[in-house]
Amino acid sequence: MDTVIGVIGGSGLYEIDGLENAAWTAVETPWGTPSDEILTGTLDGVKMAFLPRHGRGHVHSPTTVPYRANIDALKRIGVTDVISVSACGSFREDMAPGHFVVVDQFIDRTFAREKSFFGTGCVAHVSVAHPTCPRLGEACLEAATAQGITVHNGGTYLAMEGPQFSSLAESKMYREQWGCDVIGMTNMPEAKLAREAELCYASVAMVTDYDSWHPDHGEVDVMDIIQTLSGNSTNARGMVARLPALLGTERPPCLHGCDRALEYAIMTAPEKRDPALLARLDAVAGRVI
Repeated sequence: MDTVIGVIGGSGLYEIDGLENAAWTAVETPWGTPSDEILTGTLDGVKMAFLPRHGRGHVHSPTTVPYRANIDALKRIGVTDVISVSACGSFREDMAPGHFVVVDQFIDRTFAREKSFFGTGCVAHVSVAHPTCPRLGEACLEAATAQGITVHNGGTYLAMEGPQFSSLAESKMYREQWGCDVIGMTNMPEAKLAREAELCYASVAMVTDYDSWHPDHGEVDVMDIIQTLSGNSTNARGMVARLPALLGTERPPCLHGCDRALEYAIMTAPEKRDPALLARLDAVAGRVI
């Protein structure tokens, strides 16, 4: 199988440098219109696809991002490996603004989003005990290190609904009682949907601020975030440019089973499955249905 790297760019990352035969392509999905057209091309001989999570011009809030359409569209065009890049706040002194964190765990506090491709007529339960792919995470860690970025290996990401930032009480609770490392608004349900679609998924969180817990920094300042985003986006593009050489042109089966997540997940008996829902699942679950 050919490797096709899909990059979902968050705040501050709106393009991939150096793509050959680059073209923006509209992809239709049964789950609605994705955040934007998808930029496709090749980089060092490896097929690439880039989707701006908020749309060019940042038109979608974290709540209104069409997460199901985005993941379906990437799977539909043949993406095998998804790299999520997003801005985040930090709960740790040593995870400073400008640093990157290769996330490996999530706490999902979102509540206003559709979180599954499955439902009445075709029920499925996938495991997200380990919601990111270690192979992809290691590649991101190596690429970020080679780029000269201060990068942390592993961290728990608190996904909040937004669009407002945390209150001081919330920030302290997430940090002190829940043991979270970073906070953001967009990695959920994205990671869950990628698992349902049997896509390997890695999350790279780019620290922009210390949230509101830090006694020397006070509340989150949007102007400071924007300034940090500029440097982060430059580093992110450099990191992404190094991934094709690390992942290669041939994609072997995932050693961690991400590409077989639906193997035993569908619970609804075949004769009870809703044909209309099955038709919508053609891309994400076609292998098993």
